[in-house]
Amino acid sequence: MTGENFAATGQLLGTVVAVQANFYRVQLDEEDGEIREMREQNLPHPSYPLLLCTRRTRLKKIGQQVMVGDRVVVEEPDWAGGRGAIGDVLPRQSELDRPAIANVNQILLVFAVADPPLEPYQLSRFLIKAESTGLDVLLCLNKSDLISPQEQQQVSDRLLGWGYEPIFISVKDGINTDQASRYLSNKITVIAGPSGVGKSSLINILIESAKLRVGEVSGKLARGRHTTRHIELFELPNGGMLADTPGFNQPDMDCIPEELIHYFPEARKRLAVASCRFSDCLHRDEPECAVRGDWERYEHYLEFLSDAIARQTQLHQQADPESTMKLKSKGKGQSQYEPKLESKKYRRISRKTQLQDLQELYRDEE
Repeated sequence: MTGENFAATGQLLGTVVAVQANFYRVQLDEEDGEIREMREQNLPHPSYPLLLCTRRTRLKKIGQQVMVGDRVVVEEPDWAGGRGAIGDVLPRQSELDRPAIANVNQILLVFAVADPPLEPYQLSRFLIKAESTGLDVLLCLNKSDLISPQEQQQVSDRLLGWGYEPIFISVKDGINTDQASRYLSNKITVIAGPSGVGKSSLINILIESAKLRVGEVSGKLARGRHTTRHIELFELPNGGMLADTPGFNQPDMDCIPEELIHYFPEARKRLAVASCRFSDCLHRDEPECAVRGDWERYEHYLEFLSDAIARQTQLHQQADPESTMKLKSKGKGQSQYEPKLESKKYRRISRKTQLQDLQELYRDEE
């Protein structure tokens, strides 16, 4: 059932903007029919359409989860107490697992060109993770005031080769923040990127009411400190919503190895005009490969492919209880497979078991 069908029945519609424990903050549609009717009749109505809601037991029984970004039906609103109950969840247009959010239209990746310095490998990893969602990807490079126009042009040319046209901004000096805002209008956007690049500061510029906590970059590690603790949607002045997500330094490479190559725009361009000899080509050392070559991020692809294959192997090992191998973590983020010990073979027998064995032995002798 679409949102228009719900609205036609006079039900109260809204969007979940935050989740905490078993409570959901729901922002009601400003033009909702029930609120408009209450306003016209001078009946008590919310000064701002925001209710703290619980989830109906029937939704819990059928396993219906409620996520940030969900379009929901609110029942039994208590306007004086600012409370309500979520009675239904509308079908989702999109859904992300990490971060857990629904109905997103695009991902805004924010990186800094300096302080901390731009790391191509880290940027590439974030871009691949964003591409794997199937959503539109918008790239903003903050702190552009710290580099020269010549350096900015070099970075721009390099990223154009990757298939991206970045927006250079400076939250500190207000450079091009209005341009970034136009791309967010009337859309639900997830903002992501490493810590310390200015995500929270950008949100505070775009949405004055957000007032997010801002952290400083660690001088010793040249990395930012995490300042976001949970997912929350903020309403943009020109329409649309922006979701701040908890910072993470290395997104998981949890894609299928065979699909990884399609998350590189420059590789997709090659595959659009040529094809590999083998349909299951992984573009490593296979003959007559259309992708393998001298493009800049090919080395990144090979590393990410290794990670994806290792993860897939680990999942297969977990799914196979008879497997004789296990993945063991080593130092410096490295891991390798080692033989498993036979189950219970080297486990010390408990005193209780020993006593039971002795009692059975005595009974057998009698």
